[in-house]
Amino acid sequence: MEKELVIIGIGEIGGVFARGFLRTGHPVYPVNRGDDQETVVRKLPVPCLVLVSVGEADLYAVLAGLPDSWRPGIVLLQNELLPRDWRQHNLVEPTIVSVWFEKKAGQDVKVVLPSPVFGRHATQIKNALGALDIPCVIVRSEKDMLFELVRKNLYILVTNICGLKTGGVVGDLWVENEILVRAVASDVLDIQHRLSGTALNREDLIAAMLVAFNGDPQHKCRGRAAVPRLRRALNYGDQFELKLPAIRRISREI
Repeated sequence: MEKELVIIGIGEIGGVFARGFLRTGHPVYPVNRGDDQETVVRKLPVPCLVLVSVGEADLYAVLAGLPDSWRPGIVLLQNELLPRDWRQHNLVEPTIVSVWFEKKAGQDVKVVLPSPVFGRHATQIKNALGALDIPCVIVRSEKDMLFELVRKNLYILVTNICGLKTGGVVGDLWVENEILVRAVASDVLDIQHRLSGTALNREDLIAAMLVAFNGDPQHKCRGRAAVPRLRRALNYGDQFELKLPAIRRISREI
């Protein structure tokens, strides 16, 4: 039997990983909202990894409360994730997954693209997803993983923010609204540049975003988190004194 591990947050995505880890022989200790984490820490002071699968809104609170003995094994998979999110919590070289599959209650997993993973636990993540026939690719450098994180952020923010105006599905978004998509993408990449502190290859990122569009063309543009994402984008624009003309225009028009 493989070593025990912890999953913080057994929602739909966390549940997928739990099944994958169990299939590869790892006993899984879950920690859900309201559970006594210290009880799990006493049972499992040094797990082989700790997957944090809570939503973006709960991430910082979870990271702030991590036991010291769990910190070296952390694996993060949240949307809108960037290095600043783990560095401000003094996490050193966590394993990072950019999840490109969707799991909703009562539905099978829907794969959009292979999910990139980088870090010390990359092979364990790939094996767990592979046990469920979910494709995963190991990324070899921090620079390449940053590209993948920004790519996912670009996809989510562009589709959600444009979707507030256009509705529809991603397969039609570029064909029918290329000018709007490019304008919003430019604004989003301005934000990503400031948040990451890194120069970004914008055309390569837009091309990579379009590959994701083709991966699930019937995916709805406007998700339930679209309005909060728009507000966060505007807040970042104010914080960094960015013009964000396309995003601000959509905000005024919806």
